[in-house]
Amino acid sequence: MTKIARLLASAAVAVCTAAAAHATETLTISSWLPPTHPINTGMLEGLVKMMEEATDGQVTGEIKLGLAPPPAQMDLVMDGAADMTVIFHGYQPGRFIGTQLIELPGYPGNAEAASVAYWHVQKAFLDKLDEHRGVKLIALTTHGPGQIHSSKEINTLADLKGLKTRLGGGVSAEVGAELGLVGIQVPAPKVYETLASGAADAVAMNMGERVSFKLNEVAKNVYEMPGGFYRGSFAVLMSQERFDSLPEDVQKALDEKVFGEPASRMMGAVWDQSDNDARAATEAAADNKIVTASAEDQAAFAEMAARVREKVLAQISAAGIDAQAAYDMVMTEMTAAAGN
Repeated sequence: MTKIARLLASAAVAVCTAAAAHATETLTISSWLPPTHPINTGMLEGLVKMMEEATDGQVTGEIKLGLAPPPAQMDLVMDGAADMTVIFHGYQPGRFIGTQLIELPGYPGNAEAASVAYWHVQKAFLDKLDEHRGVKLIALTTHGPGQIHSSKEINTLADLKGLKTRLGGGVSAEVGAELGLVGIQVPAPKVYETLASGAADAVAMNMGERVSFKLNEVAKNVYEMPGGFYRGSFAVLMSQERFDSLPEDVQKALDEKVFGEPASRMMGAVWDQSDNDARAATEAAADNKIVTASAEDQAAFAEMAARVREKVLAQISAAGIDAQAAYDMVMTEMTAAAGN
């Protein structure tokens, strides 16, 4: 081989080696929500963008829908059928306890503040429970205040008693029992048909879902409790094995620039935008109506909320966590954020 040929060969090897070192890793991200839902269009697509920017394009993601039903998403990642997913903790009763902390009614502020506080309290207290064992926890979020959306007109707290209502599980089920609701549990993607068929009279969801699940067509009435009746806990999970397979510098970039608080904050902000957009659409619709709970009903619900809080904190305490200190941490952070 001539000297020139050897140089060309060495250069080719160097180029191939450099290309291999910077090859794009495409992560399969599973989602069980409708294609236009903000979790897909805002949060997961936003997460992909954050990962691409943090790693100079070395990591990207592809969102795939319908790989498994909502309760099976965590197992999907643990089995290696997907690299990442988003889960709603309330779909798996008994599997998660600490996650109920962020779902309690009575917190001030929006979803962004709640999601950031949620990540902080996870690191400070809830990691001890190891409830996401087997996977890498990369973000936590909660939607904004959950309200009651109904096909029937609701004007008072008393009007809720006996109302057949889709509840998502977790703390919303506890609140539903206090309100005297007749709970119906179906996955979120089934909400529209459940209401349209008359199998349910109402659904407990955040305001943004009025657009995501077309509630303005089948649940034209909103009974709104300031601060919400509850919140809903979500997590983004990644295969630990898949994460460990990435180059060390890529792992470091993702952990420092994307995963944890940055991703949680981004997701909360998307929830807030969704809520704001849906409120505007509801207010603009001539056949939709928002009724805000009276001062008397707010006081009555505060007593119910206190009973729910006591029950949930007792469960978390029984698991070995200083539940009151964890609750106080979330309340302090969210109060401070709401005051800014």
